[in-house]
Amino acid sequence: MLTLPRAVAAVLAVSLALVLQASLFDHLAVQGVVPDLVLLVVVAAGLAHGSEVGLVLGFGAGLLLDLAPPADHVAGRWALALLVVGYVAGRLAASGRPRLAQWWPLSVAAAFVGTSVFALTGLLLRDPAVGVGELLRVELVSLAWDAGLALVVVPLTLALFARVEPDRVLV
Repeated sequence: MLTLPRAVAAVLAVSLALVLQASLFDHLAVQGVVPDLVLLVVVAAGLAHGSEVGLVLGFGAGLLLDLAPPADHVAGRWALALLVVGYVAGRLAASGRPRLAQWWPLSVAAAFVGTSVFALTGLLLRDPAVGVGELLRVELVSLAWDAGLALVVVPLTLALFARVEPDRVLV
């Protein structure tokens, strides 16, 4: 269930991540791959509040990411990818109630799923931005970014959610 404090915290976290991803981190791209801060916020929301909240937040955050400049892909690809990420992260958290020490591998696994869904939808829709030959390179660079930044972004987001509603956070 999406309560008002949870919704406000989630919108603030996604908004901050989107602004940082589109402005500051756009200049830190490695081989054209920008870090997925919004994806990591969705992962944290799924881990903290379950699959339903992760799914809804993932869809909304993905739509914002699809429409935010400098979007160069078919709209809806990030919405689908982050919807899946939020759901998967929530299911991973609900299946075993991970302790704080277990969130990192779950975050990396969910990030891999999200970037894979985004890349595969690009292939299916024949998006000219990514060819088949570049797919593995882009996936590996993106996963390296996500694994490194998950060490900072996910705990900060989980701490925000725990501060807003300490009794309702799953992790």
